[in-house]
Formats: sequence, structure tokens, C-alpha cells
Amino acid sequence: MTTLAFDWTSILAYDAQSPVIFTRFFFWGFFAVVLAGYSLVHRRPLVRSGWLFAVSLFFYYKTSGLFVGLLLFSIVMDFVIGRASGATDDRLRKRVLLAVSITLNLSVLLFFKYAHFVVENINAIAGTAFQPVNFFARWANLAWDAHFVENKVLLPVGVSFYTFQCMSYAIDVYRGDLKPVRNLFDFGFYVSFFPQLVAGPIVRASEFIPQITKPFALARAEFGIAVFWILNGLVKKMVVGDYIAVNFIDRVFADPLRFTGFENLMALGGYSLQVYADFSGYTDIAIGVALLMGFRLTMNFNSPYKARNVAEFWKRWHMSLSTWLRDYLYIPMGGNRGGSLFSWIMLSVIGAALVLLTGWWWLPVVYLSAVALFAVLTRFWPGLQIAITTNSNLMITMLIGGLWHGASWMFVIWGGLNGIGLLVYKQWKRISPWEKSPHWLAHAWKVALTFAFISFTRIWFRSPDLETADAFLHQLTGDFGTRHMLDVLVAFKSVFMLMLIGLVVHWLPESIKQRYREGFASLPLWAMALACAATVALIYQTVTAEMVPFIYFQF
Repeated sequence: MTTLAFDWTSILAYDAQSPVIFTRFFFWGFFAVVLAGYSLVHRRPLVRSGWLFAVSLFFYYKTSGLFVGLLLFSIVMDFVIGRASGATDDRLRKRVLLAVSITLNLSVLLFFKYAHFVVENINAIAGTAFQPVNFFARWANLAWDAHFVENKVLLPVGVSFYTFQCMSYAIDVYRGDLKPVRNLFDFGFYVSFFPQLVAGPIVRASEFIPQITKPFALARAEFGIAVFWILNGLVKKMVVGDYIAVNFIDRVFADPLRFTGFENLMALGGYSLQVYADFSGYTDIAIGVALLMGFRLTMNFNSPYKARNVAEFWKRWHMSLSTWLRDYLYIPMGGNRGGSLFSWIMLSVIGAALVLLTGWWWLPVVYLSAVALFAVLTRFWPGLQIAITTNSNLMITMLIGGLWHGASWMFVIWGGLNGIGLLVYKQWKRISPWEKSPHWLAHAWKVALTFAFISFTRIWFRSPDLETADAFLHQLTGDFGTRHMLDVLVAFKSVFMLMLIGLVVHWLPESIKQRYREGFASLPLWAMALACAATVALIYQTVTAEMVPFIYFQF
């Protein structure tokens, strides 16, 4: 008789093909172990932080391998600098420490996320053939006779999220808005908390750190809400997002020219629903998982496709990033009060990048002429200076926000288009006859127009290159395929029906959503267990053959 031995080492080993994500059974086994340990230590805050810090590091190791060392570097570095900043009243010393923190954090982010992007553009402009060098791999090979690849810089999962958290902590301590964390376990737990570590939301230290020392508390209604958010997120991601992506959207974006303009249009609208279901689904699960342990994460989405204009959309979409960029970039640049030295530096950098990429060598002349004209006009119309610098700050913020999403000019274009949308709306709302109209038709028109514009910009967000984006635009403006519309609707009826249901649920009034959330939370435990079983069965019936990663893992 032969016995099957289970390979326990596979649980501890990192497998790049099987990262630990919410849609894998391994995660829920891992979470069960976390809760079991948590139940033993939850009354002792320091031990609790140590336990959650340890399991969060293990989670990140299973998700991103040896990059856990990079996460530890960021944690230790910002903990030490934060303590040093809090221990001195010398303003110059505080500024130096903040500069060191921001420089090191941005250096890590820029190297791992943008090294290939920078080298590719240098090669394209100068006709060179440089290759990026992974110095960390080279040093490891020299030190330990290892065999890491030296000519490829891999992107650590979630590096943009935890780097922004570390930077906001350093800035808040410098400003005096937050006292430095006294214990490395507490700070490490804050930065690495596994539910939101790899795809957000970006958690502010001022919002989360005070929770660390509070006693564990979870009301019966909160338990129900936590379970609801987990199930809601799984359905969003696996039933809605993954299904419409695999069965329709991915096929169209893989080769837009093979599909009619109508199919391209439907794929574009479907992608807006997919990226929302995917990202907000992750956030819902993260909020639910954290709440089961007594921690409250910030809301990251507020029904963004209910927005009546672009400005409102960005107050509802990826709210933790939008507010981060507002508080730590837009306002320090001058916000709506005027410009700063950084504003002019960034405008010059953007102008130089356009010159190098396009070869339009006349742009510097135009730029300098515009600056001279601006200087003359502001002498006669002082208010013009604030208007121009405010709009410049807004555009710079959106461009940087686009680049935050990925090392590609496609994301910069996407950010720039949204910036233009915001600038146009600022002027349009002054003369729009429908801006303050209470009529439901005006409301519906504004929501539809905003959704159409946001979906249009996502051509560049989703397309891997300009050729694909151009092909998409070609199909939208060419043969729309009107005579085949009915055939398309029939062929993809399950996809379109799911898209319709998803949008209808999204557009439901918040009062109705709140009612069914609270209704679920008030169910007896046996009914809640049945609902969980039914949801799992539904997911199992609709799950695709391939595991679809969360979209925002790449950021």
C-alpha cells in the first residue's frame, strides 16, 4: 500500500506562478491560521502587532518572494527617520531627515518601477542600446555566488502603495500632525498589514496607527458587514469582472481590428465596469478582512459612475490616491493659491520630455514666448497668474497620477486627458445651463456624459501601446458595424446581460444599498452561513478556467 505524503515545504516556499491573492483557496486557509493566532493574542496590543507583522511579511513573501527584503528596508528606514525627526525641534534637522526619507523612498520606487521606462526612452532618443542593470541582483551574486538575473529589473508587487504610505508618514511626522511610532512592530504592522498591502487602499498613518493600541472590538452588526464586504468583493471580482473580461473585453483589446466599431464600443464600456469591479472588489475584501480583526480601513470608492462631472468622479474613484495626491502634491505645489518653484520645474521637465519624444525643436521657443507673454499679461491682470498656475498645478498632478499607475506613456496620456477634462469642466460649469438643474433628465445626461468621457480615456489605460489605441480609435470612427449589432448582442448575450446588471446595481440609490447591507448584517448566523455557501457556489459556477490577477497588482 502506498501513502500520499503532503509536501509541507510548498506552503512555505514562494511560487511566482501562484501568488497569495484573495481569489485563491490558499489565502483563506492562511487567513484561518491568522485568525486562530489572533484569537490568542488580540488582548495584548504589542504581541498582536508582532503577530500581524509576522504574518503580513509571510503573506508578502508568498506574493512577491525576496522583495520582502525591500519592504523591510522601507519599514526600518522610515521608522528610524521618523523617530529621529520626532526627537528634535531643530527645523533644519527635520527638513534634512524628511529629505532623506523622501529621496530614499522615491529612489526605490523610481528604480524598480521606472528603470526600464527611462532606459527605453533614452535608447529611443539617442539611438543607444543600454540595458538596465539590477544592482541588487549583481551585489547578491557577488556576495553569495548566487545566480540572479542582472539585466532585468522586476517590479515588486504593491511597491507604489506601501511607498506612498511610508512617505505620508514621514511628511505627517515632519509637519507635527502625527507623533512618531515608538515601536518597530507597530510601525511594521501599519506599513505591511496584509489585507491592503499589495493593492490598497493607501492607508494614512494618522487614520490607522491610533487603532493599533486600542482594544479589539467588533460588534455583531460589524461582523455581518465585514462578511458582506468580503462576499460583495468576491462577486464583483470573480462573477462580474473576470467573466466579462475573459469572455469579451480581453478578446477585443487583443486585436481591435478584428471586431466592429460597436464591439469595440461595448468592450470599452465593459472595461470601465471591469476595472471598477476588479479594484473596488479587492478593496471590499480588504475592508471586510481587516474589520474581522477589528481594524477599519478607509473607503476607497463611492459609486464613481454616479458622478455628474469629471471633478466629482475623482472624488469618488480611488479616493485614497486622489486625496494623497491632493494633500501631498497639489496643495504643496500651491494648489489653487498659485504656483511654486516645483510647479515651474515640472512644467520645464514636461516640456523637455515632449521635445525629446516628438523632435519638435521649436517647442522651447514657443514655451519661452508663452512665459514672456504670461509675465507681461500678469502685470495688467494679476488674477491671470493664479488662474494659470492653479491649472498648471492640476495638470501636473494628473500627469504624475497617471505615471504612478505604470511606467508607460500610455498612462501619462490617460492622466493628461483626465487633466484636460478637469480643466474644461472648470470653465464649462460657469456657463452650463444644466449645472444646477434639478431635473432628472439633466442629471442622467451629466452622468452618462461623464461615464462616456471616463470610458473614452481608458482606451489608453487598457491598451498596451499606441498602435492598439490607434486601432481602437480607427474602429470606433470607421465602420461601426450597425448591420451586425443584433448578431453581436445575441452572441455575447450573457456578457452584456451581466454588464447591464452590474451597472444597474451600481446606480442604485445609496439608501437601497445601505438597506440590503444592514439586512444581511442582521441575519442569524445560520442564514449568513447559507448565504456564504450560496455565494461560493455561484462563484464556482462562473469562475473562468484561468486565474485573472487583480488589475492594480501591477501598480
